[in-house]
Amino acid sequence: MSTVEKVIQVKNLVKRFGDFIANDNLNFEVGRGEIFGFLGANGAGKLLQ
Repeated sequence: MSTVEKVIQVKNLVKRFGDFIANDNLNFEVGRGEIFGFLGANGAGKLLQ
């Protein structure tokens, strides 16, 4: 089992626009050297601030 350094870790992300919930309880990790894309429809809450 290899250990890859985590460079991004997201836990329990919720993105709301008013009463609309675009993402609810999203979790993911990205390791060093991995290629990562966050895909979805417009208005799906992809903008992480």
